[in-house]
Amino acid sequence: MARRNNGDALRAFDPVAVGNAECDAWAAYYQREWATFLRAALTMVHAGFAMNWARTLQGAALVLRANQVWAPVPDNDPAAARRLMSRFYSIVIDYHRLRLDADRAADLEIEWWRAHRDNQRGPIAGNGEDDVVDALVALYSYVYETDSDQVRPAATHRMIAMRHSDAWVDAGADLNNPRLAEERRELVMSYSSLRDAVSLTR
Repeated sequence: MARRNNGDALRAFDPVAVGNAECDAWAAYYQREWATFLRAALTMVHAGFAMNWARTLQGAALVLRANQVWAPVPDNDPAAARRLMSRFYSIVIDYHRLRLDADRAADLEIEWWRAHRDNQRGPIAGNGEDDVVDALVALYSYVYETDSDQVRPAATHRMIAMRHSDAWVDAGADLNNPRLAEERRELVMSYSSLRDAVSLTR
């Protein structure tokens, strides 16, 4: 397997910082608080992808815009979201000199977004949560060049976080709802598991 020239930094992220920031971003997404989402995205991108602040700002802006075009139901724009995430992954790939394809990474990213939305709103076909976990496993194993079995626990914890998030949304998206704390805990556990898994392939 081809190795990165500078991939170790990408694997040494802070799971607490990333998990907390993602929880904040998800909450802001459902409340359509885009300024709050951008602040959380800045932390997610900086802590999760180990880039300087100039590239972090570019990347976070693309993540924000991708989520904005994805958000409308049912009239969202998956193709635009995919293009934006491809540009995001191009920045990451260029910065870390990774031997990955940005379009492929974006396809895998948008696939878990789709799988989650289908599960959240009642899947027409498929296995619901299992489909989300499989989509996350495919993304993680590709981006980190890691065996799928090693990243499945991380994907499972993130799916459980989505379950709490969906219940939180259904209950009215109150920031004081304890479901949000459960979501936050699962996200931190997810990223802790992911960091442990990807560190094995250094």
